[in-house]
Amino acid sequence: MSMLIEVWGDYALFSRPEMKTERVSYDVMTPSAARGLVEAIYWHPGMKYHIDRIYVLNPIRFTTIRRNEVKSTLLASAALSAAKGGPPPVLYTQEDIQQRAALLLQDVHYVIECHFTMTDKAAPSDNPGKFQDTLRRRLKRGQCYHTPCFGCREFPANFREWPGGPIPTQPLNQDLGFMLYDLDYSDPENLRPQFFRAKLENGMLDCRDVEVFT
Repeated sequence: MSMLIEVWGDYALFSRPEMKTERVSYDVMTPSAARGLVEAIYWHPGMKYHIDRIYVLNPIRFTTIRRNEVKSTLLASAALSAAKGGPPPVLYTQEDIQQRAALLLQDVHYVIECHFTMTDKAAPSDNPGKFQDTLRRRLKRGQCYHTPCFGCREFPANFREWPGGPIPTQPLNQDLGFMLYDLDYSDPENLRPQFFRAKLENGMLDCRDVEVFT
């Protein structure tokens, strides 16, 4: 059962993993980012989302910003101490804070076409119709488990079910090169990125039946 979900926002950052220091976004939303966004709206262990197509509704525009980032991580013991009433863990020394440039997408607008399959973790009472009705209800009410975002939590996404009718994609035909497809979770101790050759055809990124490279 396919679903069409419209998403839009001010900024997006779908980071290229080959860029180590400065963050640089892909030209369009990646399938893994689309899956993560939909899962933020509704997820259940008995279902697995598959991204079929991503439609680009706005022109591709980039902008550059500089952000303060923290290079250190907090210790788990410090967080546990704070939970027990201790001082809150903070990082505010000059050595921990650094500025980094980021090349972002601006004024993004997509329609995500996806479907889901049932997994072996579904309960006997679960069925595709039940899951689809729940997803549609959450889209209509604007409900989500956590705020959907475009690559980073600083860039929240608005969402709704596509109201129907033709999708006004941009007249874009472009070879985007290799793009992150998803992560291989078959070995939880060794997550491996998967890539595919991405091509925009009339403003649509087709993610179905693509050859995946690891």
